[in-house]
Amino acid sequence: MSKVLVFGAGGRAGRAAVEEARRRGHEVTAAVRNPSKYADLDAVAGDVTDAARVAELAAGHDAVVAAVYDGGGDPAVFFPTAAGALVDGLTKAGVPRLVWVGLTPLLPTVVGTLLMDTPGYPQDYRVFFLAHAAAADVFASSELDWVSIAPAGDFDHEHPERTGGYRVVPAAADSRISYADLAIALIDEVDAPDDRRQHRTQYGVAPA
Repeated sequence: MSKVLVFGAGGRAGRAAVEEARRRGHEVTAAVRNPSKYADLDAVAGDVTDAARVAELAAGHDAVVAAVYDGGGDPAVFFPTAAGALVDGLTKAGVPRLVWVGLTPLLPTVVGTLLMDTPGYPQDYRVFFLAHAAAADVFASSELDWVSIAPAGDFDHEHPERTGGYRVVPAAADSRISYADLAIALIDEVDAPDDRRQHRTQYGVAPA
């Protein structure tokens, strides 16, 4: 059994990660900004942009999953700040392993082009894409053992059930995976990172 801290536990990806980790018998700390909104999670208050709070919560844990987002802030500020706080806080707490819920447009397609740079891909949220990329750059320049996992295409809202499997694939705009199956990949990275990652730091997953 591992001790796993999940930031962003109130969101759909974070909640699925909490459920998957608990399903496997792990001891889970669910961190959210406002615990009063998530009584069913038995959550604690945790601001992922506060390095001191990250360190306090992470102490004694084996790994951290971060599925974070700030709908009311500037993504160009939020994501690099959160990444920096995670690096600083986890380093101080002695927790080397970080599993980050990444962003599909940053994944390479089968020909190696990032999905966001393929012809016709919507660019309305490119600032958001680049903010996520800046966070990955922060992790890449650190000593953390980190990995970023995203849906190869998007989330499947019509079929949200857990099928029990996934595949690692190149980015494909038409691919769909449930939050529950993404969570399997996230917690697999907690349980067996060396076997699963094979030296990748960012990859996408699709239904098995």
